[in-house]
Amino acid sequence: MSEEQRAQVDAMLRRPHPAQPRSVAEIRADFRTLMAQMAVPSGIRTRTITLGTRPAVLVEPPEPAGAGTILYFHGGGFVFGSPGTALTLTGNLVCKTGFRALSVDYRLAPEHPFPAAIEDTLGAYRALLDSGAQPSAIAFAGDSAGGGLTITTALAARDAGLPLPAAIVAFSPGLDMTRTGASMETKAGIDPLFTRASLDHTGAMYLAGQDPEQPLLSPAVSADLTGFPPILLQVGTNEMLLDDSTRLAARAREAGVDVILDVTADVPHVFQSFTGLLDEADEALDRAAHFLGQRIRIRDRAG
Repeated sequence: MSEEQRAQVDAMLRRPHPAQPRSVAEIRADFRTLMAQMAVPSGIRTRTITLGTRPAVLVEPPEPAGAGTILYFHGGGFVFGSPGTALTLTGNLVCKTGFRALSVDYRLAPEHPFPAAIEDTLGAYRALLDSGAQPSAIAFAGDSAGGGLTITTALAARDAGLPLPAAIVAFSPGLDMTRTGASMETKAGIDPLFTRASLDHTGAMYLAGQDPEQPLLSPAVSADLTGFPPILLQVGTNEMLLDDSTRLAARAREAGVDVILDVTADVPHVFQSFTGLLDEADEALDRAAHFLGQRIRIRDRAG
């Protein structure tokens, strides 16, 4: 838990903010460059498949995978990112759990605004169930916007009458498109990655004029989480989106849901990506893997 490590990561993420909003192409290229610096475990096996109507990357551990599937939703503000940019997270999760991961290449805004991403992730989950996978052996996991999709996809699945997965893991999830959390103000300047302007820029592409207060856009503000499976929320104190997690945890508790709010001090958005650079990243992934292993095993025995 080195202060020097945290300072190194902060400096990597902190850069001058351009006077004009960046184009979509620039945002996507910059994110690919950033994530290419992240460590991906050696020995993992990957191949592209089709899940529902979308491509997905199957990520398997070096050893034969156990009886569990992590359905993974990558981050990127619904505008950028891919299963490739999330490979450090999926790769580490499969190595630490022994389960396989299926990372969904859902459609992105502005070409495909809300609700395209949720349609794709729900379609992927439905296809996984149709293939014979048991919900007790499936967990949703995701980071940032994809962390938000873990919750909204579960909402959509419940509304569609589908069984819910065994567990949900969300790394620094984006859960409030209204941007009304107090941390939007209290962490401004402390957060090395985001500004309100940058969040509003990509958020508007996804919203495309929709009311942000609806549950599928702002579950931390308006979702009913009744009947949800156990949830693990991991977030850092240096995030403008910190209160997305704290408020969703409160809603989950009010709904009688088993929820763990795992807050790490002095780390940025999706700090789990910095495995090998930041001790807190490796430790958080260990906790997430333990949570997934416990929940999938318990549900398998019960189911």
